[in-house]
Amino acid sequence: MKVAYIASEVFPYAKTGGLGDVAGTLPKELAKLGNDVKVFMPKYNLFSEIDYGLHYQWKIGGILIPIADRIHSVHVQKAYLPESNGKKNSKVEIYFIDCPYYYYRYRVYTDDPDEDERFILFSKSVLEVIKRLNWSPDIIHCNDWHTGIIPLLIKDQPQSGEFSYSNEKVFERTATIFTIHNIAYQGIFDKHTFEKAGINPKYFLNGGHGEYYGKVSFLKTGIMVSDIINTVSETYAKELLTPEYGSGMDPFLNLRKEDFYGVLNGVDYNIWNPETDKLIPYNYSKNDLSGKLKNKKYLLENLGLTFDENIPLIGIISRLVEQKGFDILNEVLDEIITLNAHWVILGSGKRKYEEMFAQLAQNHPKKFSAYIGYNDEFAHLIEAGADMILMPSVYEPCGLNQIYSLKYGTVPIVRKTGGLADTVLDWHECLSEGKEIGTGYSFVNFSGSALLQSLKTAINDFHNKDLWRKIQLNGMEKDYSWQKSAEKYMELYKKATKRLNNGSS
Repeated sequence: MKVAYIASEVFPYAKTGGLGDVAGTLPKELAKLGNDVKVFMPKYNLFSEIDYGLHYQWKIGGILIPIADRIHSVHVQKAYLPESNGKKNSKVEIYFIDCPYYYYRYRVYTDDPDEDERFILFSKSVLEVIKRLNWSPDIIHCNDWHTGIIPLLIKDQPQSGEFSYSNEKVFERTATIFTIHNIAYQGIFDKHTFEKAGINPKYFLNGGHGEYYGKVSFLKTGIMVSDIINTVSETYAKELLTPEYGSGMDPFLNLRKEDFYGVLNGVDYNIWNPETDKLIPYNYSKNDLSGKLKNKKYLLENLGLTFDENIPLIGIISRLVEQKGFDILNEVLDEIITLNAHWVILGSGKRKYEEMFAQLAQNHPKKFSAYIGYNDEFAHLIEAGADMILMPSVYEPCGLNQIYSLKYGTVPIVRKTGGLADTVLDWHECLSEGKEIGTGYSFVNFSGSALLQSLKTAINDFHNKDLWRKIQLNGMEKDYSWQKSAEKYMELYKKATKRLNNGSS
């Protein structure tokens, strides 16, 4: 298949969250399955063209894109996605939409008044580039609200005499898939946004595909118009159909329920693997865990905490925001302080959470260490040196740190939601069914008391070394590689193509 993969951020060029990781890895796995994959993203001024081998595309040349009352000049640069080890390039082409007026702002997302225009231009430019390449994709794979109007642009039936991508032969047999990475971000703008994009007003009026409480939502547009919709875990897909988790989009997802799927994100084991990880001092494997204990000793000593192999080290690696569940942690801090455990926290975000953890480290320097910010090497070291990782999220579309932790023999303690529910099997829940297949600990109720009980249970089990080793090995044997996810996306591509051919879109 020919697959156009479109995202607002792609690692290593730009990344603010999980979308960047996915967009930097999934296209390469799709290519390994025999697909012709091209990636498209904006050219931000966050990285150097020279460092990543970008080349101006003379054959494409300049492109003029109208938005509202202005014409913007767009140019295109191309490179090849680097392999995960960074030593060579893959065969996957990546095209950068270069328009300094919109993208040279030193941030991926700006909240500027013209944020809608930035991604209107991106969406229309991608379609123009595909036209000029004379490359007819079988699938256009859109990601999050930033690309939500693309399916509408190629299906928009214009008023008489107006230009429309739906009349372009290159898109005649192109099916669309729309992936929601986080439902909370919806691309909601002023009601005149579709006018700026030159989209037929009928899609806004009278509850049209893009209208959302008198405004325009790019996310709703993608949901209503794409051939297939998916999100990044099976449980999160089920949750999004409910008012509790759907963030107002659940009525529209329920309308498209038959075309809505969950596909768990994968991880890149070339990067996250304790056997080969170059960012940790001691490599180890499921056959020999001695290196993990050495990493714990190294980590604790460098943090100024006393090493004791019988005292568990609990890690937190996270964005420090409401979604991650730190309010319920705060509820039971007095009890947590009394637990016989060491803690290491790495993250940044909302000031109240940064101050909460910084204060903990200051007031209890023998138990807590906090690094406010982000450091990739430190994240790897925590995964390798900690005994447990805590993720008490309010909701979690997929989550990656719990998957990294499983591979590193670092036992996850998670709230049972979204991708956390799909990847972490509660030890005692499995044991009650007569199965010793658990890989961690989970709690259902979003409360401090439920979190505290899971922590106490995990700490108690930690002292049973045979049991603990069993849980570690269960996790380390799990395979959440991107290959499996890519195969599932291929199934969705086939469904999207079939739906288009059946005339259902």
